Amino acid sequence: MAITVTESAAGHIQNVLAKRGNGVGLRVGVKQVGCAGLAYTYDYADEIKADDHLFEAHGAKVLVDAKSLPFIDGSVLEFTGDKFKEVFKFTNPQVKGQCGCGESFSV
Repeated sequence: MAITVTESAAGHIQNVLAKRGNGVGLRVGVKQVGCAGLAYTYDYADEIKADDHLFEAHGAKVLVDAKSLPFIDGSVLEFTGDKFKEVFKFTNPQVKGQCGCGESFSV
């Protein structure tokens, strides 16, 4: 099982952690919500938990809990943005459908 982290995502993670002054990486996961059933979650992690899977790329760490990993396995995490909006974005090969607004997905 693996998550690929792009250079842009890794750079953003490192920048935010440097501004925070602490933290080990970005914690990503999924939660049940929305029209299609699942949504991605993002939070900065101050510790690595026992059930975390750790992925490292370009000097940044991404942590995924054991329950979420099967839903995002094989995904690419990137960071995109312009002067109006900056977001983490998953390209997930397991997605079978999305709600109309793009907030939730199904596998």
